[in-house]
Amino acid sequence: MVQRNGYRDRVWETRAGSVELRIPKLRKGSYFPGFLEPRRMAEKALTAVIQEAYIQGVSTRSVDDLVKALGMSGISKSQVSRLCAEIDERVTAFLERPLEGDWPYLWIDATYLKVRQNGRIVSVAVIVAVGVNTDGRREVLGLDIGPSEAEPFWTAFLRKLARRGLRGVKLVISDAHEGLKAAIAKILSATWQRCRVHFMRNALAHAGKSGRRVVSAFVATAFAQNDAESAKQQWRRVADQLRPKLPKLAALMDEAEPDVLAYMTFPSQHRAKLHSTNPLERLNGEIKRRTEVVGIFPNEAAITRLVGAILLEQNDEWAVQRSRYMTLETVAPIPDDPIIGLPPMAD
Repeated sequence: MVQRNGYRDRVWETRAGSVELRIPKLRKGSYFPGFLEPRRMAEKALTAVIQEAYIQGVSTRSVDDLVKALGMSGISKSQVSRLCAEIDERVTAFLERPLEGDWPYLWIDATYLKVRQNGRIVSVAVIVAVGVNTDGRREVLGLDIGPSEAEPFWTAFLRKLARRGLRGVKLVISDAHEGLKAAIAKILSATWQRCRVHFMRNALAHAGKSGRRVVSAFVATAFAQNDAESAKQQWRRVADQLRPKLPKLAALMDEAEPDVLAYMTFPSQHRAKLHSTNPLERLNGEIKRRTEVVGIFPNEAAITRLVGAILLEQNDEWAVQRSRYMTLETVAPIPDDPIIGLPPMAD
């Protein structure tokens, strides 16, 4: 028989506010409710990253303040190791899980974080891949870290996804990262959609401050067309109209046409989500928000730990959503049509 020895007060912090609880004290053993897990997993990851930085002597005053705000005055290396091992095990299992079924749409985006390497502070690319499967559900498919974004880096990243079972990809949406287009053709045999938002930023840089609004409205008329052929014809008309006064912009439009308009060959119900990497914007914002607290990571493993935990949390959130990201009726009929093949590479 368990005998109580009074209670201790505990404040339970939730997203809806604070709840005052009374937890029984036991004369023998202890009792702690499972739902009072003091931090969610990504918050544990954040703690582990800061602790590791603190131990390795790379903390700043702001990190030190945060450590104190989390209620820690000091921590041993063995405690850090235990916490890190717990998080790493779950993150690794998530990032290396087999990918089942077909994934017609794949979004890839890069964010840049600072890390210490051999006594220097360097910037590394953190790549995140998100896909939609034939059930219309979104999932985080992969994470990788690299010093550059050249073709070998992208090829290795896509090969890892393929080895885990990625297949059936029809369209890959990303910014114009060097080497990615060639890697997509080599590994996935899929179409590449150049992020329309990023393209427009590049295009308007050639328009001058006074002409940006007019040029933006001109180019938008191509995006407003109902089918791929009409969009291409309007795109070329706009480029020809701009050519006399803005030859560099017109040349950029000529070069980018097949990549910026690739999404127009896919179902009209999907196009609002296919023309850019905007669907990853909220996720990238959360990654930036949490990693800014750390500033400079002590090593790449710490980046994987924190960003991987954030991605795992987001994936769980998507899994329990009632509504699909794309409806089954619109995902099912995506055709294997030659018109959706990758446009020829320029020599």
